[in-house]
Amino acid sequence: MAYLQPTVPGWCYQPHNTCNDTCLGPEVWGEVYQQCNNRSQSPINIVTRRVLPDERLTPFQFIGYKDMFHGQLINNGHTVELNLPSSIKIKGGNLEVPYKAVQLHMHWGKEGGLGSEHTIDGEQFPMEMHIVHIKEEYTSLSQAKKDPIGLAVLGFFIEETTPANKKFDPLINALKNVTHPTNSTTLSSVSLDMFIPPQENLTKYFRYNGSLTTPNCSEAVVWTLFENTIFLSRKQLASFSQLRYSNGGEMTKTFRPVQPLNGRRVYHSRGHVDLVSPGLLILAGLVSSALFSHTTG
Repeated sequence: MAYLQPTVPGWCYQPHNTCNDTCLGPEVWGEVYQQCNNRSQSPINIVTRRVLPDERLTPFQFIGYKDMFHGQLINNGHTVELNLPSSIKIKGGNLEVPYKAVQLHMHWGKEGGLGSEHTIDGEQFPMEMHIVHIKEEYTSLSQAKKDPIGLAVLGFFIEETTPANKKFDPLINALKNVTHPTNSTTLSSVSLDMFIPPQENLTKYFRYNGSLTTPNCSEAVVWTLFENTIFLSRKQLASFSQLRYSNGGEMTKTFRPVQPLNGRRVYHSRGHVDLVSPGLLILAGLVSSALFSHTTG
């Protein structure tokens, strides 16, 4: 999920284990970053039949999401992130206070393969986008992560489609300028609205309390995961694999495995859930067929 510094030495997604390049994979993050072993970690698998409807989860107010800005795009050694102006904010959605934007980043697989962090009924998506916000009163992520609800992260699942999503062209075309860690470039005249579904389609979402999905894994995040997905072409998805880690290897499979729920509750903004896994749809069809055969037999 949230990346707090351009580079965080000592951890990685896939251990390299070479003579001059050793790092800690997700399974051992907790040995150095103790919070990664705590009980309210992210990401999680969302089981749709167990989510609880919550009428308090009203639509968000997206402030400044339509405004054009110039933002720095950087390869931070673990992902690509876009720094955002603090004038961009969110309110509503049962958040206690307004939260201001800090940055946007992605998690992806390999060459367009599966790569989201959160899963729905065990199903993983090709990519997941996170827009990271902190409480308006804080001046840094370091401050915010000391507060159990200091961060509000909006998560968007990204699926594959045939036509390219032209709205993502400014971001994807800039990737060639940030191939290596610490490389940066400026995206000009972009808005967050370009990268997300229409705001009127963002009323259905999941909510739970969790953590950053990268070390130090602070349990300080109010998570919102939207049902409505974003679509990119296979070529667009694969373009992120051209980025490189500090050891020169392909930046692929940039996601933490799902973590135990440990009794936490996951809520939904409506009394029904439309985002259903293919497996459940098949099961529903089999049950319906069996019932029909029984009643007509």
